Amino acid sequence: MAKQVWQFEPADRWVRVIFQDGTIADSKKAMLMIESRGELDYYFPLEDVRQDMLIKSEHVETSGYRGIRRFWHVRVGDRLAENAAWTYDPKERRPDFTGFIAFDWHEMDHWYEEDEEVFFHVRHPYHRIDTIKSSRHVELFVDGIRVADTTRPFMLFETSLNVRYYIPPEDVDMTFLTPTKTLTVCPYKGEAGYFNVHVNGETYADTVWTYPDPIPEAPKIKGLLAFWPEKDKRIQIFVDGELQ
Repeated sequence: MAKQVWQFEPADRWVRVIFQDGTIADSKKAMLMIESRGELDYYFPLEDVRQDMLIKSEHVETSGYRGIRRFWHVRVGDRLAENAAWTYDPKERRPDFTGFIAFDWHEMDHWYEEDEEVFFHVRHPYHRIDTIKSSRHVELFVDGIRVADTTRPFMLFETSLNVRYYIPPEDVDMTFLTPTKTLTVCPYKGEAGYFNVHVNGETYADTVWTYPDPIPEAPKIKGLLAFWPEKDKRIQIFVDGELQ
């Protein structure tokens, strides 16, 4: 089993958590917990948390490498989020969380870093996105039918993920695409809308996405289209004549 790695470091950001109409946490001294097994959470000094909105829960979890985690309900008015916050008992060979509390991201209503709202999950400080304009020849085929053909793609390189090719809609045969009601949110890019692709009598559901209004950190992909070949092997992307 791989050795557990912990990083417990200052966030260096003003972080606020909103539940109902109440500000539960408001801190310029929040800590960011980065754990090699997947945890990525803000921890707030208790003095920066509305403790009158916390109710101690009977729920306790024990983990061999994390130790004892004790949970708290969050109540504002008549609204209750059960087991939506937690603290850790001290444990050897692990950061000392004494005096800090964390909140379940999805149980809270809004999260802010400085004056900007952050969506879906904490933004990893070591997660990088590069969007680079290219003149490479990108062709997109669905079941043998060419749906897109461009020599002006934007290539998006994102840490640990496959390269994505964002294509101007003018270089996509939009007669094959119909918009859907699906929406997803990326903390690094914003809210994405989706399209189905219809080829040879079949529908490839939500296999194209676009960011009509990306966050300020990702302006280059505004309105461009990206295809999702992992959803179906009949969706193929060729770059300079080579199948990706």
